[in-house]
Amino acid sequence: MVMILLGNSCSTGHHEEYIYLKGEALGTFYSITYYCPENKNFHDNIRDLFRQMEASMSIYDPGSIITAINKSEAGGETDSLFRTVFRKSVEISVLTGNAFDITVAPLVNAWGFGTTGRRNPGQEGIDSIMQYVGIDKVRLEGEMLVKDDPGVKLDMNAVAKGYMSDLVADFLESAGVKDYMVEVGGELRLKGDNPEGNPWRIGIDKPADDPAPAQRELQEILHITGRALATSGSYRRFFIEKGKKYSHTINPFTGYPVDHNLLSVTVVTSTAIEADAWATAFMVLGHEKSLHFAEEMEDIEAYFIYESSPGKLEVEYTKGFAAWLREESSVE
Repeated sequence: MVMILLGNSCSTGHHEEYIYLKGEALGTFYSITYYCPENKNFHDNIRDLFRQMEASMSIYDPGSIITAINKSEAGGETDSLFRTVFRKSVEISVLTGNAFDITVAPLVNAWGFGTTGRRNPGQEGIDSIMQYVGIDKVRLEGEMLVKDDPGVKLDMNAVAKGYMSDLVADFLESAGVKDYMVEVGGELRLKGDNPEGNPWRIGIDKPADDPAPAQRELQEILHITGRALATSGSYRRFFIEKGKKYSHTINPFTGYPVDHNLLSVTVVTSTAIEADAWATAFMVLGHEKSLHFAEEMEDIEAYFIYESSPGKLEVEYTKGFAAWLREESSVE
């Protein structure tokens, strides 16, 4: 959804002293770039953070806390990471009128975008699942997560990667790092300068159904620092059945994948966990409602790519978003 652009020029800045880390975790890839005057490599520390996160919130880890809770009759014990993400999820859910909902896990699985391989459960299947969907069906009581029904299951993938970016960024700051780019599965947090001594350059993908890297085109290039951003879209993960395209983003109001003209949204705010959650919520709400929502909210800027007619892309963004766009961003 996004592309980190690092220049080749070393005429300014301290390019040779930047450290570049890459790896795989949480079912996705991560990329971290930072400047450390002492040239310290923190990869082992960062890997440990990822292990803690996976042990807490990975739905693919059979021994994780979230897996135990999803399998349980009434809930289970949590850790501090889980509670932080759960509370933020509830907050965003309330603010968006439940457009963001981490209890959609049974629907995500039923449509084949989670831990199972099913496709298109049909209206009858959706109706049977919807009784388990709703943030009001689960709550924290102290350190325990309580479920109202054994059928309630959680999926925190829509915020876990963003929160992971925040955890790594906070760790780097605690170690004295002032210039960094942390990206986990496309969710970023940025601070200071890039290796050329300028704000970080982040490319927003032009929506295209072909996911091959060689086919990627950039819609815009952002020059940005001191912020976090996340991009969500309907064009990367999907399947086609009987000529109809089904996106991985599930609408918690209908039980179906989102079906509107919004193709991609990029959200910029102060933390990656919030950017991640808001991007998902906006994909559910659609571009018109979301644009109005973002304009009314403090500390949220957003950029929307939508299809005004078949094959014709249009762009709208909040007033504050313009500060990160430059002339080079024009895509020919």
